[in-house]
Amino acid sequence: MSILVSTETRLLVQGLGKTGRFHADRSIAYGTEVVGAVHPSRAGEVEVFEGETDASGWPDRPGKYRVEVPIFRSVGEAAAATNANASVVFVPPPSAADAIMEAAAVGVPLIVAITEGVPVADMVLAKRYLADKPVRLVGPNCPGVITPRECRIGIMPGYIHQPGRIGVVSRSGTLTYEAVYQLTRLGLGQTTAVGIGGDPVNGTNFVDVLRLFNDDPATEGVVMIGEIGGTAEEEAAAFVAKEMRKPVAAFIAGTSAPPGKRMGHAGAIISGGKGTAAAKIAALQEAGITIAPTPTDMGTAMVEALA
Repeated sequence: MSILVSTETRLLVQGLGKTGRFHADRSIAYGTEVVGAVHPSRAGEVEVFEGETDASGWPDRPGKYRVEVPIFRSVGEAAAATNANASVVFVPPPSAADAIMEAAAVGVPLIVAITEGVPVADMVLAKRYLADKPVRLVGPNCPGVITPRECRIGIMPGYIHQPGRIGVVSRSGTLTYEAVYQLTRLGLGQTTAVGIGGDPVNGTNFVDVLRLFNDDPATEGVVMIGEIGGTAEEEAAAFVAKEMRKPVAAFIAGTSAPPGKRMGHAGAIISGGKGTAAAKIAALQEAGITIAPTPTDMGTAMVEALA
């Protein structure tokens, strides 16, 4: 099994610009069923995707693919016509929150927002709007979600993923890829990898994903990648200590970050003595989580946790 995405996912692309088209094409090549796109100025057109199938995708897929994707004026029209059950947002930052709310308004169950630089005030409004909707938002400012050889949503490189038994959840895109590659090299593979993004206001947090992995019978362990800033890792530690039935290995980025300095992500800032790497690592260790001292130790930390 897996979480969030599978072969049953029917994906809608919001924002079919250069980046959106490129990654829609990579998702199709990987085996993802892309059923439609939203681009108001191109409504009624059909975008043709064709090329060589990603070798890391479904092994029974033909070597070449040609997929015609209809373009719609709105998410409502697209969802009604295609029965899409997931959407990926590549809309520019000023309009990204509106795109998220548009998908939520028509009940698209899973919305994955890749866009970086969405104004925090916009996301506060969007999160408040989503609060009573039966939808899940992953992101923004995230690499997406992937279930190996089943479905790829976002920008993750498919070829490093391998079906297996470890779940991955991370605030960092690049470190997600590093953890996945190590798990693949060790023969552990992944059930699903989820990038939740590093922004201070996002849709899905560590606890949400850990709960899903905890209930997934195929997931035997979880690699969690956090970073300085905020309290998400401490909240995850409390959940693991109280409810997690599976081993967890973790890495916290930013051990050398100076207080008060922004480090990469919008949420990665230490303020008022809170959010330090040391405090997060202490909370995780107290919860019985195996800590990887460096990024190159994430895979071996998972092996140790499983043992």
